[in-house]
Amino acid sequence: MSIMTADNRARLEAQSRDARRKKKWNNFLHMVGNHSLLIALSAIFIMPLYLVIVLSLMSKGQAETRSLWPHPFVWHNYVEVFTAVPFLKWTLNTLFVSLMGTIGTVVSSVPPAYVLSRLQWKGRHTTFIILLSTMMLPGQVTMIPVYIIFSKLHWIPSFLPLIVPSFFASAFSIFLLRQFFTSIPDEISDAARIDGCSEFKLMMRIIVPLAKPAISAIALFAFLGSWNDFFGPLLYIVENEDLWTLGIGLNAFQGIHHVDKNMMMTASALFMAPVILIFFFSQKVFIEGVTLTGVKG
Repeated sequence: MSIMTADNRARLEAQSRDARRKKKWNNFLHMVGNHSLLIALSAIFIMPLYLVIVLSLMSKGQAETRSLWPHPFVWHNYVEVFTAVPFLKWTLNTLFVSLMGTIGTVVSSVPPAYVLSRLQWKGRHTTFIILLSTMMLPGQVTMIPVYIIFSKLHWIPSFLPLIVPSFFASAFSIFLLRQFFTSIPDEISDAARIDGCSEFKLMMRIIVPLAKPAISAIALFAFLGSWNDFFGPLLYIVENEDLWTLGIGLNAFQGIHHVDKNMMMTASALFMAPVILIFFFSQKVFIEGVTLTGVKG
């Protein structure tokens, strides 16, 4: 009886070892499969960026070939872009419009988001639904009336049509902030009100500091939207070359160097560099702000 028990115990231990070994092997294969898929997808998305950088460092003759590596590296392309066209002026104009648009979006989005999320008043939910419905309205519908308004105000050509609308907030920014504000416990606001804190101080000193991730997210969205905008500058400032942004400038640069792939890729790399750097250094706060907006409400 003891011998059978020992044999059974040995058989069970062997089966247990085989099961653990099989499980480890399956987990390893699963991990390899997942990582292989992620690496393949990453390569697909990174390849265009890689080609832009590589072509920007090639000579004109080498850029016409199928070479995937510069030989030699032509760093002078980046200097030539600034000497061939007023690239620095375009960059400064774009930076000015983007920064002002970002400031306007943040400043104008926080108060309505606070009112829609932290204050109780009749018609709040109806107002929020109407606000969200404006996101469904295509920009092409309001393009002509808005252009007529700016024309009547004699703001064309100038930066004002690109900057002033941002100070009237956007439905998406208000929605994002409102969702984040509702995730902040009401007990914090109640304690501040008991201590005699006004609603404005409560918003600025308590809610806004706690909502830095969400505010950073809408600021980054606003900056990227202004930086990459082509249609707005084309519509309002194309008549004045001194006001051109990078979007219009790159289009004009393409007309001059449409056969020079290396120069076009150099200009494109310079256009993308600030955006990539900003997202690289702020991705943690950005992702946190986006993911936490759906915690409550």
